Amino acid sequence: MSRAEAQARWHSIWARRGWQATILWPLSLLYGALSSGRRRLYTLGIFRTERLPVPVIVVGNVVVGGAGKTPTVLALLDHLKARGWTPGVVSRGHGRQGHDTREVLADTTADDGGDEPTLIRRASGLPVFVARHRVQAAQALLAAHPEVNVLLCDDGLQHLALGRDLAIAVFDDRRTGNGWLLPAGLLREPWPPKSGQIYAPDMVLRQQREGAGEPGPLALPDGVAAYWAPRRLADEALGPHGERCALTALQGQPLTAVAGIARPEVFFEMLRERGLTLNRTVALPDHAGPEHFRDLLSTSTGTLLCTEKDAVKLFACLPGLSGNQAPACWAVPLQLRPEAAFFDALDQRLAALPHARLSSTHGHQTA
Repeated sequence: MSRAEAQARWHSIWARRGWQATILWPLSLLYGALSSGRRRLYTLGIFRTERLPVPVIVVGNVVVGGAGKTPTVLALLDHLKARGWTPGVVSRGHGRQGHDTREVLADTTADDGGDEPTLIRRASGLPVFVARHRVQAAQALLAAHPEVNVLLCDDGLQHLALGRDLAIAVFDDRRTGNGWLLPAGLLREPWPPKSGQIYAPDMVLRQQREGAGEPGPLALPDGVAAYWAPRRLADEALGPHGERCALTALQGQPLTAVAGIARPEVFFEMLRERGLTLNRTVALPDHAGPEHFRDLLSTSTGTLLCTEKDAVKLFACLPGLSGNQAPACWAVPLQLRPEAAFFDALDQRLAALPHARLSSTHGHQTA
């Protein structure tokens, strides 16, 4: 069984309380006790939480696998820039080689910066720092870019060492799966958290494919509102050098789709919903290494479609191929469109923070 197949199998187990999940449930009790003990050490002050001089917005999830954190971060960055903020992003940089503190630049590879941070840097053009410890990444970013006046922490809901002013929990159509903790279920933390829990979010953003209707019920912590964000594939795919191709222009062509994400089949289904013919689908494990993409390129002859996240590795492999060997490759971005009420609530919370400070170049500030 390949890693991608094993990954899909686990998600199937976590969707219901079947016999496999039930066998693992005692281990979930142990996992829950260890997680609770760790949170308790932060609550008691034995483990320190570092506060920063600028607002920190944490985006994360309480379930395993991609629930839409990166599209949420990109949507937040666009909104914050439009509102006059100068944002930066910190991340651990999962999947990268090394654990040093570094800035992710436009030409940084995914091996050095991590898949998601590299994508965020290229898509936004904003400062992005990665480090094993997010506090170090945040301090380095603020030292290098003193103009930054708000930080987004990607995938940081369980990272309690970095103090947060606003926490956003992201859910997709899986919701909480079977409701059990790892390894018997999807959950990293008990949900919904009890009042006053250190990991409890301030806002919940629920994502679902556009046209799929309202998501199913989800229990919420007391006083926490949930907002709706439909997601869809962009109308245009992006090429290795910034070229654009309308998805409609690819209809009727034989295509190969590849995805190295938590749930590749969702990407494939969305492509088919846009009228594309997938002669071949290649499901790779989440954070697949570049060797997977090199092997794929060496055996593919038709047009390749991939996610934006996978493109940071796939496109980097193209220069190693001769012109007549390289297949046409396109990345299809995922667009997230949170409802206006979500951004209104975000703006109100930021405005209420005593250390919130808008860029002076926009002529005003909140204090």
